[in-house]
Amino acid sequence: MDEMDKLDQMDDLDEMDEMPAEHLRTITTETESLTRSDEIAVGHLHTLVEEIESLAGDVNQLSLARHSLSSTATRQKGEVDIDPLRIVAKEMDSLTDNINQLLVSEHPSLNHAATYYTKAEGKRMRPMIVFLMSIATALCPKAPWTYDLTEKQINSSIAPIDVIKDGNPSTSLISNFSSPPDSAEPGPGVLPSQRRVAEITELIHTASLLHDDVIDHSISRRGSPSGNIEFGNKVAVLAGDFLLGRASVALVRIRNAEVAELFATVLANLVEGEFMQMKNTIDDEQVPQWSEAAFSYYIEKTYLKTASLISKSCRAAALLSRASATIVSAAYAYGKYLGLAFQLVDDLLDYTRSNEELGKPAGADLELGLATAPLLFAWETHPELGALIGRKFAQEGDVARAREVVGQSDGVEKTRALAKEYCERAIAALDTFPKSDAKDGLVKMAMMTLHRKK
Repeated sequence: MDEMDKLDQMDDLDEMDEMPAEHLRTITTETESLTRSDEIAVGHLHTLVEEIESLAGDVNQLSLARHSLSSTATRQKGEVDIDPLRIVAKEMDSLTDNINQLLVSEHPSLNHAATYYTKAEGKRMRPMIVFLMSIATALCPKAPWTYDLTEKQINSSIAPIDVIKDGNPSTSLISNFSSPPDSAEPGPGVLPSQRRVAEITELIHTASLLHDDVIDHSISRRGSPSGNIEFGNKVAVLAGDFLLGRASVALVRIRNAEVAELFATVLANLVEGEFMQMKNTIDDEQVPQWSEAAFSYYIEKTYLKTASLISKSCRAAALLSRASATIVSAAYAYGKYLGLAFQLVDDLLDYTRSNEELGKPAGADLELGLATAPLLFAWETHPELGALIGRKFAQEGDVARAREVVGQSDGVEKTRALAKEYCERAIAALDTFPKSDAKDGLVKMAMMTLHRKK
C-alpha cells in the first residue's frame, strides 16, 4: 500500500471516529433540549396544579357560601322539604311496644294505669327529636370512647337479680327487661343506648303528665278523660311514680354517669318548675308590678318544666354518639331553644284555639291562675293586669277580663315573635353539624314547632 493510500485510509478512520462523536453531540443536544422541554412542561404542570388547587379552594369556599346562603334562605322561607317522621319511622313504629315492655307489672290495675297515656299516643315529639339527634350526631367528629353497649347489656341488671327482686311477670321475676323483637332493632345511626334514652324521655314526660293532671285538676288529655279522672288521684300519682321508677332502672343500665346525672337533674327541674309555677311571679306583692325580672322568672320556669327534658335528652343522645364537646354543647342548645319555643307556642295556643282543636281544655292556664307569655307581654302595657295576676284571677270576671285585655294587646304576636327567635336559635345551633337528612329533620322540627296548631 503506497503512502497516498495509507493517508486516505487514515482520513476514513478519522471520519469514522468523528461520526460517533458528532452523533453523540447531536443526541446530547437533543437530550438537553428535551430536558429543557420537560422542565418547562413540569413547570407548567406545577403552575397548573397550583391554579387548580387555588380554583378548587375558591370553588369549595363558593360551595360552602352557597350552601350557607341556601340554608339561610331556606330557613327564612321555611322550605325544608323533608318529613322528620320518615327518617325515624322504624324507631317510632316500635316505640310504644318497647315502652310498654318496660312498664309490665304483676299488678293488672297498675299495668292499666301505667300504660294509659302511652297507649293514647300523643305527639311523641321528644323521642322523635332524640332519634333524629342520634342519627345527626352519628356523622359528627368523635370524642374518645371505650365501648358501645350491646342490646343485652342495655336490658340486663347491674346488681344481682336476687337482690333486686323486680316482680315483672314477663320475665318470671328476673329483673332483666325483655329484649325487643328483631323488627325493633335500632335503625342506622341509632345505638341501643340512644333508643333507650328516647324511651326514658317519653316515660319521664308521661309521668309528668300524670302528676300535672292531678295538680291541675285536669279533666281531659289527648281527647280522653285524664288519668286522675279515669283512676282517681291516688292511682294516677302512683302510676306516675311507677313510670319514673322504671325510667330510673332503664337509665342506670345505660351505664353512663353523665347521662344518668342529666336525667336525675331533669326530675329535680320538673319539681322546681312546678314550685315556681305555684308562685306564679317573682314579685310577692299583692298587686305586683311588671318588670323584666317577672318575664325572666317565667322563662326560667319554662326551662325547668319543659325545655330541661328536651335539652338534656338531646345532650345525652350526642354523648352516646361519642360526639365532640362542641357538638354535645350544640345538641343541648338546640334542645333548650326548641323546648322554650314549644312552650311559648303552647301558651299562645291557649288563647287562640278551642277545646276540640287542642284536645284539652282551652283557656286552662287562666283558670289555674297562671300568667303565661301572652298575658305577661300584655301586662307591660296594661298595668291593671297586675291586680288580677296577684290574686291569680280568682274573682268572678277576672279570667274573662284577662282574655279580653290580651286580645286587645299585642301579647300573642310578641309571644309568637319570641318563639320564632328561639326556633331560629335552635336551628343556628345545628350549624356545626354535617349535612344530613337527620339534620334537616331537626330543622324541620323547629319549623313545625313554630307553626303547630295543637
